[in-house]
Amino acid sequence: MLVFGFGPYFGGMMALFILAMDHRDSLAKKVYKITGDPSPAEIKHIAEGKELVFQGLLSSERLDQAGVLVDERYGEQVARQAKRAGLTLAMPIERSGQPWFGLEYGNLGEGVWMEHVEAFDPRYVKILVRDNPDFDLRDRRRQMDDLATVSQVLSDSGRDLLLELLVPATPAQDSPTYDDDLRPDLTVRIIGEMQAAGVEPAIWKIEGLNAPSDAAHILATARQGGRNGVQCIVLGRDAPQADLDRWLRVAAPEGFLGFAIGRSIWQDPLEDFLAEELTESEVVAQVAANYRHYADTWAS
Repeated sequence: MLVFGFGPYFGGMMALFILAMDHRDSLAKKVYKITGDPSPAEIKHIAEGKELVFQGLLSSERLDQAGVLVDERYGEQVARQAKRAGLTLAMPIERSGQPWFGLEYGNLGEGVWMEHVEAFDPRYVKILVRDNPDFDLRDRRRQMDDLATVSQVLSDSGRDLLLELLVPATPAQDSPTYDDDLRPDLTVRIIGEMQAAGVEPAIWKIEGLNAPSDAAHILATARQGGRNGVQCIVLGRDAPQADLDRWLRVAAPEGFLGFAIGRSIWQDPLEDFLAEELTESEVVAQVAANYRHYADTWAS
């Protein structure tokens, strides 16, 4: 089994608890109510919010297992502080707010995107992907080819890929029971197809699951074919605390590595701060408490 330096063991393996704050387009539009491209002053304002959220993580007293997923656009200073603090750093390379994968900097025929990776030297290079076997076949093939190219470049340079996989329902699939009846098997199918296409993440970031058997099946698929060191973590999906607690309690005993939770931890405190309903110290305290809650839920 691949061994990670993440701190105490849980269920025979080390845990990784990532505070996800790499949101860009959605953050500017939904939290800061910015339409169009942010001005330099607005960019600075968003960056200051991310630094405030990061201070909450530093105050959480759970740094032995902590990771940070943060972007270069608004979180450059957070990324550099996380490195100096010895936290596990993950950074995205995908363009935000797009239905299909595309690079934030440069294109696949250039080395610009890798120059950005090398400038920050994150432990993990993250890509968010939306996929469903019923999506357009040509778009799916193009996306998988692009992902395989990135995966190979990262592997050749000794870097690990963290792939966030979202499986949205098509109109024909959409139902109140989609998450339980269809999404787990679709996730298994997509992982297998990506592996066959040459996409090889070190960590799969997976939407929450309600059945232990689904969690076990997805982890086994991620590790099939001798991929014994591959890990899975639970993503937050901006879910209510009760849903997240359930997903963590399902995933932890089945061998998942940990979680990457973002808006469920920091969005409410940050919005209250922007509305001048909380002070900076109160935001820091709330973010720290929310992060500790999920870490404690996993450990329990």
